[in-house]
Amino acid sequence: MTEKIIRALIVDDEPAARDYIRDLLKKDKTIEITGEASDGLEAVKTAIVQKPDLIFLDIQMPGMDGFEVVEHLLQVFQPHIIFVTAYDRYALKAFEVNAIDYLLKPFESTRFRKSLERAKAIILSSKNRDFDERMNAFVQNIKQGKKHLKRLLVKSRGRIYFVRADDIQHIEAAGNYMSLRVAGTEHLIRGTLNAIEKQLDPEKFVRIHRSAIVNIEFIRELQPQASGEYILLMADGRKLTLSRTYKNNLLNRG
Repeated sequence: MTEKIIRALIVDDEPAARDYIRDLLKKDKTIEITGEASDGLEAVKTAIVQKPDLIFLDIQMPGMDGFEVVEHLLQVFQPHIIFVTAYDRYALKAFEVNAIDYLLKPFESTRFRKSLERAKAIILSSKNRDFDERMNAFVQNIKQGKKHLKRLLVKSRGRIYFVRADDIQHIEAAGNYMSLRVAGTEHLIRGTLNAIEKQLDPEKFVRIHRSAIVNIEFIRELQPQASGEYILLMADGRKLTLSRTYKNNLLNRG
């Protein structure tokens, strides 16, 4: 019976570290190296496109560390991770995010082989379901433990990039998606207003309608209506309705 091929992505900002892992993986005929990345942003973009079975992920990288990479990837799919780092202080957190293993540089080939075999066993067996459940639990812990969402991952016309939360002017429901208004441009991302509202900074973002959230920094004028509602004139000229149900969310601010 033909063995299943496991697709692997290597992420490390050190070329020598990538070379070492690549050489070790090439000795295993069941592993296909789908690509490499040298920083967190490149890792997110590459992984979203390739959706590898396994990621060898450095933790300390410029711009975005390995834990942030995992957090962004969980918006799209549940990756199997083996963390690779020169710093043992990250070990506990690595296992808190349910990584398959944690390799401390410099590691020998025998240690790497044990880690790889463990990963293969999880990916190819019923343990995979248990792993997925633990990763789901991690997602919930992230949502509960993090302070506020700083940036969102956006896919548009073949591009993958980040949008700063502070740059979002308003968010409107659009079926199973949300429309983000940023600097005169709209981006569609999958999700619900109820879910994203819990992640946004309540000092900046306010629910004004069952189908809309606004960033108060971009409100230019409130226009009262005879119905008891208000019209919000936004910085980009867009007019949004502040419904009676939600008006105290905004009007009661000091």
